[in-house]
Amino acid sequence: MTDSTSPHTLAVSPADGPVAITGASGYVGSWIVRELVEQGYRVHSCVRDPGRPDKVDHLLAMNHQGLPGSNTLFTADLLKRGSYDAAFEGCCAVMHAGAVLTRHQATPQEVYDGCFTVVDHVIESVQRAGTVRRLVLTSSFSAVSHPAEEGYVYTEKDWCTDNIEDRPPGWSEEDIPNNRHAAYAYGKARAEQLIYRAAEEDGGFESMSVLPLDVIGPVMCANHDDAGWHVWIRRMLQGEPFTLTPGGRMLWNNVDVRDVGRAHRLCAESTVARNGSRYILAASDRSGELFTWQLQAKLKELFPRFQDIGGEEMDGDRPKEPTFDKPRSYCTLARRELGLTPYSIDETLIATIESYVRLGVLSV
Repeated sequence: MTDSTSPHTLAVSPADGPVAITGASGYVGSWIVRELVEQGYRVHSCVRDPGRPDKVDHLLAMNHQGLPGSNTLFTADLLKRGSYDAAFEGCCAVMHAGAVLTRHQATPQEVYDGCFTVVDHVIESVQRAGTVRRLVLTSSFSAVSHPAEEGYVYTEKDWCTDNIEDRPPGWSEEDIPNNRHAAYAYGKARAEQLIYRAAEEDGGFESMSVLPLDVIGPVMCANHDDAGWHVWIRRMLQGEPFTLTPGGRMLWNNVDVRDVGRAHRLCAESTVARNGSRYILAASDRSGELFTWQLQAKLKELFPRFQDIGGEEMDGDRPKEPTFDKPRSYCTLARRELGLTPYSIDETLIATIESYVRLGVLSV
């Protein structure tokens, strides 16, 4: 672990070399790439299949938009040891946003393995490169969330293994192969602990994590309209009810995908962050925390041209049933230590819908 009293020499800048991104074609990964290219970095974008225009054209387009940085595609597969060696060569930082499969396409065991078991492939390539100063993991708020009373405010000190005795049946380690939610939470938490330990033992690089909550915001390509909270925003605007939870009841704790991308860069550049630092990316204040019925009302306010906006089960102009007040959490530490200035909820929702309109997925 880096001595907090020692001067920091591991923070990076565009002058220090390229930055590699795993999972670069994904929703979050693409915005990490965009953020870095806009700030003048040479980016090595790792994708499984660079021959898929629907997945990579938006990345290649960044080289023709007058941005100060550049973007080069590398073929890499998280399941294969050594697959990232070429992409990481000469890099000053690595952002690990990749996953083997999405949670909805994989078995619980595959989810767990994709979050944790194969992270050592990334670590091995980092160590072989010998030039990487910072490894930033895209973790998840799932690695933080644990049973707590209504209104409890989670911070970076929380772990999903806290209050484990209050978990419902099916959340033990033995249940990971059968419980997708447990597999994802434990996988992300253990991946964090693994990269911190590896960095401490190595001594040549530092590891830190970004933990997003409900990520929404603009999409770059139609392929990003696949899974995620932003997809439900689009569906609600098209009149569909929110069906992911009983009655559509949920507290949405929203963060802009562009802020998630920016936080990764700020981690790599920070002289305050150090090995083991973790940053929750959630609402900046209570305005970004909305129950589904409040989100529906916000969408109606911002987009009056859409006549039938879906949401949760209502009784007149009030929700049919109350929603458990959880999870409350804020990006306070990211604002204080990284200097993050988040988008407002209105800016995020407007950008989300405008991107869908530009892509022709939504029509007005």
